[in-house]
Amino acid sequence: MAEYEHVRKGKLVLKGESDRSKKRKHKKEKKEKSEKEKSAVIVDDDAVNHGGWWKCQKLSEITGTIAIEFQDGQYIKSVDDGTFILGAKHENRDGPAFDEEFSAFIVNDSKIYIKSGFGKYLAVDNKTNMVVGRSDAAGQQECFEPVFNDGKMAIQAANNCFLTIDPEDDQLIALHKSVSNGNGVCVIRSNAYRGEIISKNAPIEEKIEDIDQIEINYVKKFQKFQDKKMKLCKDDKSELKNAQKSGKLHESLLDRRSKMKSDRYCK
Repeated sequence: MAEYEHVRKGKLVLKGESDRSKKRKHKKEKKEKSEKEKSAVIVDDDAVNHGGWWKCQKLSEITGTIAIEFQDGQYIKSVDDGTFILGAKHENRDGPAFDEEFSAFIVNDSKIYIKSGFGKYLAVDNKTNMVVGRSDAAGQQECFEPVFNDGKMAIQAANNCFLTIDPEDDQLIALHKSVSNGNGVCVIRSNAYRGEIISKNAPIEEKIEDIDQIEINYVKKFQKFQDKKMKLCKDDKSELKNAQKSGKLHESLLDRRSKMKSDRYCK
């Protein structure tokens, strides 16, 4: 019996049982983390600061509704006489105005057409080098080529000159054959839907695309489950989708939560 006293006493552990349970838990946590990362929305603070209008980085993105920004918060604006000028500076998180919006059409692998809000195609007046929008149809003269280099962009017109702003009267012109000292550098922005654009400071509950899951996450965070049942607002969720696009998602979720008596923060 003396030999048994030297045997270490403890809980009966089957071979490999303890390690396997830990590994299984680790794999589960890793899988859940991976799924959360996949559902997270790509944060684009630059787009947030420009009213949801994001920077086009390649030709294939320059299609549909666009805005042309030459200085931070200042966009090309259409004038009713067919000319274009640099508009007033916008406040932070404010996108372009209606008369600063254009339509872009991809012509081929390198060129695009641009149409103003008045329904006219942009082209360069060869006599004045001014960019004007007075064409009802598009051809070679109405072609523009976005040129990308080292993260920056410039737009070359049909006269092989780059678009820039005349410092004397803020008119949009195509006069110089090269881009120097920042003259001619611009940004084309699009408001095409890419998923929700949010800030890094947004709550983690909002950093997913599924609007149903966002509401469930908020319910889990704030609601008391007295009867062990989750209670969701039965109102139409289309209001959440509209609020998500307009940047008022949090307020809308709060309104829906206030209708649920089991929410400890909304009574």
